Parts: sequence; C-alpha cells; structure tokens
Amino acid sequence: MIKNCPVCGESIKGRSDKKFCSSTCKSSFHYDQRLQSEKFYHQIDRQLKLNRKILKSINRKGYSTINKKDLKEEGFNPNFFTHYWKNKQEDVYLFVYEYGFLDLSKKSKKAKYLIVKWQEYMDK
Repeated sequence: MIKNCPVCGESIKGRSDKKFCSSTCKSSFHYDQRLQSEKFYHQIDRQLKLNRKILKSINRKGYSTINKKDLKEEGFNPNFFTHYWKNKQEDVYLFVYEYGFLDLSKKSKKAKYLIVKWQEYMDK
C-alpha cells in the first residue's frame, strides 16, 4: 500500500508508520498547525511589532507629535501596547516596548499624539 505525504502529495518511502516524505514536509506541517493553534497570539504580536515600527520611524529625535489620523493610516492601533507610565501630572503614557505615546486631545482640541522614547528616569 502506497501512502502519500499530507503536505506535498509525494509517495512516502521507508517505514510503514512514516507520515511524511521528508523532514521539510514534517516541519512545514507542524509549523502550520502551530500557526493555527496560536493564531490569536500571532495577531497580537504582529500588531505590537507594527506599532513599534511606526512609532520608531516617526520618533527619530526622541520626542515628537503627530496627528492621530496620520498614525492610524499607517496601521497604528492604540489599543495594542505593552505597558504604561504615569508622570507627576497624572498623564498616562502608553508604551509599545521602548516607544510611548500620549493622547494630547484631552489637553487640546487637536487630535494628536505625543511620541516619546523610554528614559532611565521613568524606571523610578
């Protein structure tokens, strides 16, 4: 009885209990299964990485402002962040790893974010 590989369809040669034609097909099969079982994790991880990349590209000087609309057009989603920091004025900065953003629309009528980079004094 000839069995076929579930990944590529090639015939399987060797042991009778062998399931894949090669280690490449075996790895590919298990990788795809892990992607499906951890789909939610990968979606969140992808958005966090995108948010960080966008904040990093905007914040070259360590401190900048940008319109919310422009940031969202690039794919930024403010609901995905890793941690927060509160300053003495009770402003809450949301951080995506080392890059943070503060919603300035609460203090002014303009829909803007202040973008900052994590500083050592914030550890205290």
